[in-house]
Amino acid sequence: MQWADLDFDEFERNPLPEETLRTLRYMCDIEYHTVCYLRDLLTTPSHDEPAVGAFMTMWNREEFWHGEALAAVLERHGLRVDFDELKATRLKLGWKDRLGTVKQTVIGRLVGNDFVAVHMAWGAANEWSATAAYHRLAALESHPVLVPLLKRIAQQETKHVAFYASQARDRLGASKKARVVARLALENAWGPVGSGVMPETEVTHVMTHLFAGSEGRKFIRDIDAHIAKLPGMDGLRIVEDAMEKRGIAS
Repeated sequence: MQWADLDFDEFERNPLPEETLRTLRYMCDIEYHTVCYLRDLLTTPSHDEPAVGAFMTMWNREEFWHGEALAAVLERHGLRVDFDELKATRLKLGWKDRLGTVKQTVIGRLVGNDFVAVHMAWGAANEWSATAAYHRLAALESHPVLVPLLKRIAQQETKHVAFYASQARDRLGASKKARVVARLALENAWGPVGSGVMPETEVTHVMTHLFAGSEGRKFIRDIDAHIAKLPGMDGLRIVEDAMEKRGIAS
């Protein structure tokens, strides 16, 4: 993804509001954290699947580009984000960070190859959420440079969704065990992208900023509708549940 053709000097002439910068900072941090998620997944059965492994390599690089693009926007507002900061965030998690890799390894061994189906369903939920977030922020803003940048990121996220969702449909459709495990995982363990890594105050800010109110809730219900169409996932409303858990009004 390229952004050199966009006039970033416009951010100095027309700076973004504080609440938007706060949301962009969250998005930037999460995009940069992708490398940590990939590290955990390298210990699971997903790593042994050629198509999934190839996709994850491309996905990791493109998510990193998104982080770089958002970091460039933030830097024009005097907010610097780099890997030293990312590393500091992970170190603060301490044993929780290290446990993530161990947990993924153990779960992968227990579930076996059906873990890949769960991974794909989880990834689809996350990517549908990310795509909705970028589209929603673009709809809320009118900035002549930020909006096209967000739309470019969302377009790339849409390609990620296509892979995750296609893989999830095929793998869930082929295994009752995968459907049961994926449903249990999504229903009981899924949280908004970034929760568990970012402070809960920031998770709530982003969800409120982007999805509070009737228009925002339409985006949320659309995400849940996509998830519910995956084999064995009918009736799930995990994203709306996460909104209500945080007391975010529709």
